[in-house]
Amino acid sequence: MRDYRPFSFNAIWFLITANVLIFIVTLVRPEAIFFLGLQPANFLHHPWTIISSMFAHGGFGHILCNMVSLYFLGSFLIRLVGEGNFLKLYFLGGIVGNLLFILLASPFSIGIGASGAVFALGGALVIITPKLPVFIFPIPIPIPLWIAILIFLLISFLPSIAWQAHLGGLIAGLIAGYFFKRKRRVYY
Repeated sequence: MRDYRPFSFNAIWFLITANVLIFIVTLVRPEAIFFLGLQPANFLHHPWTIISSMFAHGGFGHILCNMVSLYFLGSFLIRLVGEGNFLKLYFLGGIVGNLLFILLASPFSIGIGASGAVFALGGALVIITPKLPVFIFPIPIPIPLWIAILIFLLISFLPSIAWQAHLGGLIAGLIAGYFFKRKRRVYY
């Protein structure tokens, strides 16, 4: 018998809703990307972009991949670490990713997307449950989570992808995962 859980508007759904609403705004007003996106050369004049850029996306495929990943990784992680720690990690990963983007990207490039934050969730899960079986399209069999995260990190180095944000988020997640795992051992 399947365990039925009623829908609840938790932190994951809040983040997905916020991302989708901002995406709709940028579809209607494309110039909003320049106000919301993180541009290293302009960061001191637009400091809010270290957060706002995490909610802007460059196209349907971009937001779809990030939100599907947020939902699946987040749904598992939130049960392990709680909603408060989940949110802290999400924003910490996004901010650390954006700081690495500021330091290493071209000064006039514009960084957008939740990928740094999502990589942080994946990084934490890799430390807590590295052998967790996951499916990634188009591979028809489950693979360990750590391999899936490695595949996505390698894809990050393709042109026009902010690998700096992905790597920064992943590093933040790996470190946080170590502390989450250590804390969980105290209780078990």
